[in-house]
Amino acid sequence: MERFHQKVVYQIYPKSFCDTNGDGIGDLNGVTEKLDYLKELGVDEIWLTPFFCSPQRDNGYDVADYESVDPMFGTMEDFDRLVTEADKRGMGIMLDMVFNHTSTAHRWFQKALQGDPEYMNYYIFRDAPAHTPPTNWVSKFGGSAWEYVPSLKKWYLHLFDVTQADLNWENPRVREELKNVIGFWKQKGVKGFRFDVVNLISKPEVWEDDTQGDGRRFYTDGPHIHEYLKELTRDTGIDEMITVGEMSSTSLDNCIRYSNPREKELSMCFSFHHLKVDYKDGQKWVLTEPDYAELKRLFRTWQEGMERGGGWNAVFWCNHDQPRIVSRFGDEGTYWKESAKMLATAIHLMRGTPYIFQGEELGMTNAGFQEIASYRDVESLNYYRILQEEGKTEEEALTILGARSRDNGRTPMQWNAGPHAGFTQGEPWISVTDNYETINAEAERRDPDSIFHYYQKLIALRKQLPVIAEGGIRFLETGMPDVMAYVREDGTDTLLVVCSFAGEERIVTSMGETWAEDPEAAEMILANYGDGGESSVLRPFETRVYRKMK
Repeated sequence: MERFHQKVVYQIYPKSFCDTNGDGIGDLNGVTEKLDYLKELGVDEIWLTPFFCSPQRDNGYDVADYESVDPMFGTMEDFDRLVTEADKRGMGIMLDMVFNHTSTAHRWFQKALQGDPEYMNYYIFRDAPAHTPPTNWVSKFGGSAWEYVPSLKKWYLHLFDVTQADLNWENPRVREELKNVIGFWKQKGVKGFRFDVVNLISKPEVWEDDTQGDGRRFYTDGPHIHEYLKELTRDTGIDEMITVGEMSSTSLDNCIRYSNPREKELSMCFSFHHLKVDYKDGQKWVLTEPDYAELKRLFRTWQEGMERGGGWNAVFWCNHDQPRIVSRFGDEGTYWKESAKMLATAIHLMRGTPYIFQGEELGMTNAGFQEIASYRDVESLNYYRILQEEGKTEEEALTILGARSRDNGRTPMQWNAGPHAGFTQGEPWISVTDNYETINAEAERRDPDSIFHYYQKLIALRKQLPVIAEGGIRFLETGMPDVMAYVREDGTDTLLVVCSFAGEERIVTSMGETWAEDPEAAEMILANYGDGGESSVLRPFETRVYRKMK
């Protein structure tokens, strides 16, 4: 068994997790303070999003110094204590490495701006007339992906914010610098790494306009990406650690290569295709109802495809860049608890390593902000303007942000029903979601039927039943576009997982598994509704998991 197959990773966005000094911003000591909570939940690894020195233009993903702790989060001594205390509890710390770009405040870029040719070669500068970018590529955050520097008479590439300049991985010195960063944190006792948009680091050999899209087809899964990952892994020894790559607009074939142990690149991959089924024509900022038939198709393609190819998925619904899943594919109202449990089941019993984003285990919902002044995210603020320039009213633009903004996942963790949900004694950097008095960790830990305890059970099951961590997977046809079913089996054990994404009753008649239609033939080990009722009728957002041993 691979060392990471049984594990569950918990993602923390430190800025919004727990504030111990009253400045309204979460800190590393807040993570240390809550380690016992995470131990109680049962997670194995704690992934921290960037806490390095940063201008915070993109909430820390604009790194100005890779080997530092931003004072807003504490000190290096605080980090060392966190690693020590996590280790005492049998949990490892994973760090988020942003190696596609740096902040323009980074000393490397500042030297480049001074015209130092050595450091200009750390980035991607191109010649072109002052009013004509080298290509027509569009930044992920809107606008051109190029910025002109008058003093140099050159443009630099920034696939994200204008203050996030893309690194030139073709330069061996850049690759050595980044290997040294990995070595620095390994010596600190870090147990794993998550690599931000890592499949974008290899840029094309020919620069040209994209007449079909925004440019991503030229730089996604680029020509030297596998070569660069193999070199990074080999020279830093991280093949013995948990590593996960965030793969933007990637392909199944590439993810098999990224995560197949024989390739010696990464342990696993994040892919995002399943989180675009409510994008109209693939456009994030155009709302439409989720296409659950497509969601099932994508899960089947990736789950069964990765198994055939020997790859490994990181399975997830939420992170710091995504809206809250219970608001998105579940029900914030009558079936809040049932839908949150169903969504958890759907992911945690799949083939892959599950990731939980802070508050997901409580069923935290979208922010519900009513005015643009409540938002902090640079992407959201950019698109609020862009949407209005495209003809949307302020109300329409706010409705879209309410469903899509990354700030939905960044509101403070809801610890209790006290002021600011127990997150801070000061004024939080971003507002707490209004429902914190009922949705909070303190209340759910007391309630044995809570979402928290359901996640706890799912995590425990992964460690108890080898079929979950190691078994094969095959999907079944349910006859309903919004009912998903799959089988996990390993030769000894078989699980049938049935999940309804519907807010109404569904009658399932065509799964083709006789024992599944006769609950008496197998033990029901998980269900949202007691005994599950009649075998063919699923109530709104119902989940059933049957187990049959040979």
